[in-house]
Amino acid sequence: MELDKFKLILGSQSPRRKELLSWLNIDYQIITADLEEISTEILAEKIAVDLAIQKADAVFIKSQKQSNPFIITADTIVVLDNKIYGKPKDREEAQIILGELSGKKHQVITGVCFKYQDKTHAFYDKTEVTFNRIDSISMQNYLETNDSLDKAGAYGIQGPSLSFISNINGSYSNVVGFPLDKVVIELELLFGKDWRNLF
Repeated sequence: MELDKFKLILGSQSPRRKELLSWLNIDYQIITADLEEISTEILAEKIAVDLAIQKADAVFIKSQKQSNPFIITADTIVVLDNKIYGKPKDREEAQIILGELSGKKHQVITGVCFKYQDKTHAFYDKTEVTFNRIDSISMQNYLETNDSLDKAGAYGIQGPSLSFISNINGSYSNVVGFPLDKVVIELELLFGKDWRNLF
C-alpha cells in the first residue's frame, strides 16, 4: 500500500513567503500559527529557530484534519552588534531602526522549521547586508512608502529600500524572509533528490 503523500502547509500569511514557496511549483495550503512571538533564547540564531519551531508546533496542532501534513514555518530577525530588530510598531520606530542600520553592516537570520509526522527538523540561514548612509531625504521618501512597517529591520530588500542597500553576502531569498535555496537543500538531505515526489 502506497503511503499518503505529504500535504504541504505554509504557516505564514507573508506575501513574500507565499511567493517564494510557490516557485517550488508544489500545491500548498496556508494555516497560520497566530501566537505571540516570545523566545527565552539569547543567541539570535537560536531565537529565530525557536520561534519557527513554536509556529510549526502551533500550526501542526491546527492541521490535524489534513492527511499527512508537512508544515513549513519561518521567522526572520535582523541583528546589528547583538541587538535584535523585529518589525517596527510604527513609522517613528521604523525611522529609529533604519537610522541605526544606516551606513553599517548587519545580519539577517531566518529560522526555518519542518514539522511532519512525529519529526521536527529546524535550521537557519544568515545573510550579511550592507547599507549606504541613508540621508534625510531618502529616509523620508522610504518611510512614506510604508514598506518598512511589516518587515523585520524596517525594510524589505525586494522594494524601494534597494536605493540604500549597497551589498549582500549570502542568500537573497533569506533576506526576503524565506531562504528558498537552503529549504531545497534541507529537503534533499532529508528525502533525497526525488523529494518532490513525496508531495
